[in-house]
Amino acid sequence: MAKKENLKKTDKSKNKKHFFKDFKAELKKVVWPTPKQLLNSTVAVITIVLVSALIVFVLDISFEAINKYGINKLQSILQNKFSTTETQNTTSNDNNISTDGASSDIDATVEETENTEDSSENAQ
Repeated sequence: MAKKENLKKTDKSKNKKHFFKDFKAELKKVVWPTPKQLLNSTVAVITIVLVSALIVFVLDISFEAINKYGINKLQSILQNKFSTTETQNTTSNDNNISTDGASSDIDATVEETENTEDSSENAQ
C-alpha cells in the first residue's frame, strides 16, 4: 500500500512538472507583437473608443434637445388645442343653456303678463 501512495505522489509531482513544461512550450509558440505593432494597435483602439464616445455624446445631446424642444413643445400645443376645444364646447353648451334659459324667462314673462291681463279683465 505504501508503494501505491508513493506512486500517487510522484504522479502528482510529474503532472505539475509536465504542466509547467507544456505551459512554457506554449508561450514560446506565441507570436508577440513588436513595439511598433503594439503602438499601432493601442492607437487604433483608443481612436475607436473616442469616436464611439463622441457619437454617443452627440446622439445623447440630440435626443435630449428633441425631447426638450420637440416633444414637450408638441405636448403643450396639443394640450392647448384640446383645452381650447373643450373651452369652446363648454362655452357653446353654456350659450345654449343661457339661450334656453332666456327663452324660458321670456315665456314666463309673457305668461305673467297674460295672467295679469286676464286678472284685470276678470276684475272688471
